[in-house]
Amino acid sequence: MAANTRAVTVARVVAVAMAVASPVLGVAAVLIWAGLPPEWSPKGTVSPQSVVALTFPAVGAFLIFHRPRLNMAWLMSVGGFAAGLSDFSGAMMLRLAADGDLALAGWLRVPLHLGWGLCGLTLTQLLPLYSPNGRLPSRRWRPVLWLGSAAITIMVVRNVSRALPDDEGYPFPRIIPNPLQIPALTPYRDVMEVAGWAGIFAAMTLAALSLALRMRQADSVVRRQIGWPLFAFSGYIVFLIAGLFVSWGIWVAIAWAAAIPFTVAFSVMRYRLFGIDTLVSRTFVAVGLVAAVSAVYFGVGTLSSLLVADYDKVAGVAAALFAGGFFQPLRRGLQRTVDRLLYGSVGDPVVLAERLTQAVRRGDPAKALTSVVSVLRDGLAVEGLAIEVADGEPRYVENGRVGDAPREVPLVWHGERVGRLLVGPPGPRRFPAAHNERVLTTLTPYAADVAHAVRMAADLQRSRERILTTREEERRRLRRDLHDGLGQTLSAMAMTINMARLTLKNSPDSADELLKELHGGMSAVTNDIRELVYGLRPPALDDLGLARAVRELAGQSSPDTEVEVQMEGSLQNLPAAVEVAVYRIVQEALTNIRKHAAASLARIVLQRERSVLRVLISDDGKGIPESYRAGVGLGSMRERAAELGGICVIGGEPGAGTRVEVMFPLLAAPSEALT
Repeated sequence: MAANTRAVTVARVVAVAMAVASPVLGVAAVLIWAGLPPEWSPKGTVSPQSVVALTFPAVGAFLIFHRPRLNMAWLMSVGGFAAGLSDFSGAMMLRLAADGDLALAGWLRVPLHLGWGLCGLTLTQLLPLYSPNGRLPSRRWRPVLWLGSAAITIMVVRNVSRALPDDEGYPFPRIIPNPLQIPALTPYRDVMEVAGWAGIFAAMTLAALSLALRMRQADSVVRRQIGWPLFAFSGYIVFLIAGLFVSWGIWVAIAWAAAIPFTVAFSVMRYRLFGIDTLVSRTFVAVGLVAAVSAVYFGVGTLSSLLVADYDKVAGVAAALFAGGFFQPLRRGLQRTVDRLLYGSVGDPVVLAERLTQAVRRGDPAKALTSVVSVLRDGLAVEGLAIEVADGEPRYVENGRVGDAPREVPLVWHGERVGRLLVGPPGPRRFPAAHNERVLTTLTPYAADVAHAVRMAADLQRSRERILTTREEERRRLRRDLHDGLGQTLSAMAMTINMARLTLKNSPDSADELLKELHGGMSAVTNDIRELVYGLRPPALDDLGLARAVRELAGQSSPDTEVEVQMEGSLQNLPAAVEVAVYRIVQEALTNIRKHAAASLARIVLQRERSVLRVLISDDGKGIPESYRAGVGLGSMRERAAELGGICVIGGEPGAGTRVEVMFPLLAAPSEALT
């Protein structure tokens, strides 16, 4: 492990060193060329190799810092460094020659041409062959490597070993000697040049063709991944060939070469992550902001100076105001553009949210849940994603395969956990953690809303079924009690009355006994009727009112639990159904506290506002365990609230107590009920 860590550290240091040295060598070469005497200045100093030294090593080191074993990054770094070394050697060769040191200048031909050959081999042939996954398409492409290597070798040998009658056609004052010249190769100089350039262009074309063939045989994801380097290398070859015939072609090829490493980086990152595209995104946004705001500032400053030449301060203020006004819209536009380049249409969470909103509007909660899972999986680019809804119907919806160890994200609606989101392993097009969190932060509330809607729909359906079942059970109970209990008692009382009438004249004592039995039967009937009435509506509500009835319930709680009752607003003239629901919910909550909470303090708050009645029951007991599933008691509280259009939220963390909060809407006037 320690050896591996040291190797990674060494790799990063080497990559950073090349990334720093390459542009330094390139810039130094330009400065040396600029300081040469006119008679020693070459015809052209800027080439595609010049910009290669500036961009390739920096992007390569950036990739190596995050993935030290990425061979494409090493090709970019080595090739860029070779380009900088070649330019610097050529500039120093002319500088020494101009100063009269021709012998040492002649030796600099070696790094000049070796650097050129290594740069061409790594960047124009090996890099496209190994893109985008760091491997050759197949063993059949090895001859292309041999062809390119042979062509580059021929050109390097020709340039290093030839005996020069002049300095490559340049009218220098003196000929720079070649210490490694081989006169025997002079007759074959032109043949070697033609063969070398033909082999180089053939190898470059075949390397670009390998990307095209990979794209043709790949699936849609890999095809889009290959498109970046294929576009870059093909364009470079086209403009490089065009530069042989028209002057502007070489300048386009130079600019094009500077963009190649970024397209390769996009290919690496867009569908294979490597953990760096978030930083690249921010870098592009920052560079774009600096460039655009600077252009706006200097442009407006220049225009203002021309219009109000005598007021320099006004021009500066106007430029600053315009630049500041463009900053925020420009930042958003650049961020959206970079996200689209890196991630496609799923890169913008706002777009995903809009898709999700449209999908939710088109179906019921169950169908909307399926749409949520599909959009989230697309946005996170994972192999599978699922949503599990607590007490919902459907309870579990999955898209793809979440695997054995998915990431779990809780779905919380207004402080209540309504389900969980299960995120599967990353797919072939994976995003960094920062992008994942941004998508989850944006879309999880939508998923929680839909999960809550699914849960409420299931609760409503179950509530309707239970209401129907309870109503029929209650009717059957009333029928049984009336028929078997009260009905039989009344029938027996009627028979007793008839017997008392028959025996009243002949046996008054017997009639008196029958009347006493009748009186006892009347008492039993009264008790039966009282029990029936109590089952329909608690008598305490009519005898004491809601406030005193709740206080009476609080007084009947466990002696180990102190219950505080607080009333806010008037509780008079409440609908009868609301009074019964509040009484039963408080009764059920106190029962749960007494049986399960082990609380020392409980608090009941009834608060009436203009059109809302709020009920809060809280305690400092054990709370609700994570593995707990709602039973009949908690379900009945939710159902009683839902029957009257209210909301019942039950929450609590283990060890932090339980909180039951209920809200009932109240109609202020009969006209509102009609409305």
